[in-house]
Amino acid sequence: MKFVDEAYIDIAAGDGGNGCVSFRHEKYKEFGGPNGGDGGRGGHVFAVADPNLNTLVDFRYSRRHEARRGEHGMGSDMFGAAGDDIVLKMPVGTIITDAETGEVLYELLAPGEMITIAKGGDGGFGNLRFKSAINRAPRQKTPGWPGERKSLKLELKVLADVGLLGMPNAGKSTLIAAISNARPKIADYPFTTLHPNLGVVRVGPEQSFVVADIPGLIEGASEGAGLGHLFLRHLQRTRLLLHIVDIAPFDEGVDPVAQAKAIVAELKKYDQSLHDKPRWLVLNKLDMIQQDQRAALIKDFVKRYKFKGPVFEISALTREGCESLIKAIYLHVKTQQVAEQAPAEVDPRFAESSDS
Repeated sequence: MKFVDEAYIDIAAGDGGNGCVSFRHEKYKEFGGPNGGDGGRGGHVFAVADPNLNTLVDFRYSRRHEARRGEHGMGSDMFGAAGDDIVLKMPVGTIITDAETGEVLYELLAPGEMITIAKGGDGGFGNLRFKSAINRAPRQKTPGWPGERKSLKLELKVLADVGLLGMPNAGKSTLIAAISNARPKIADYPFTTLHPNLGVVRVGPEQSFVVADIPGLIEGASEGAGLGHLFLRHLQRTRLLLHIVDIAPFDEGVDPVAQAKAIVAELKKYDQSLHDKPRWLVLNKLDMIQQDQRAALIKDFVKRYKFKGPVFEISALTREGCESLIKAIYLHVKTQQVAEQAPAEVDPRFAESSDS
């Protein structure tokens, strides 16, 4: 399926139905009085976060969405029926922005969350509403109110706890396949990954976290080189970045330290807040290095790179070092989740008794 993480749509809520002017006409009821009903409300447009969706591709080919208008009022005190609402299903993590002003209107962050993105117009009043002691035969009515109309931009930022960062062919897809249920395409050529992949990592019973793999970055990505810059937004909601480095590149002229520094520089150019996120260094492809040469090679890399954070040595292909990595990730993510939870509010009436 084609991956789409950006789309533009036009929505229109339903107009309200018009009010009705009508009078009772019955035998032996010469002055029956007004009985014109109100018009019905126009249909609303709702957006709901559907956890079964992971792309906005449906909105790429279906841009116009209109709810039905309310029915007009009728005689015999009959009010018009409300127009049918429409519900637009969107992936969790969708940001809804006004396409004209750029203002962020809504964010769908929780599965099943439903919001009203366009309200239907109210129905008009029939002449029954205008009846009074001094106006017994009113001929006034009001038209229905128009429904809201908007041009919206939809942008998807996947919700993941951990994001994988690195050059093409650093082994990101191999790692996410080794530790999670994701099955991305893996091949021996650059830019195998063309769109983000999400995988759920099971650490233990009721213990898991979500990993996001995006296309590899190259130098100049912040200016549009390569593919990774198109998907860096998907790392903005992660709690931790894993910088995957190919410690044993096939080309002997390639310096892994220079590549690693280039990636961090592109990250800083793109978004300072993304650069400031917690970032761990993961040195991959240990299976390509002789056992007696690993320690010296890793020590030299860390010294030249001048990295102060946590460093992990793994082989995604053989799963060497992966277990300790995912346990450390889970502890970090869990700690952040607990820290982000707001403390329960204490009723001031019981605050003193709880302190004592």
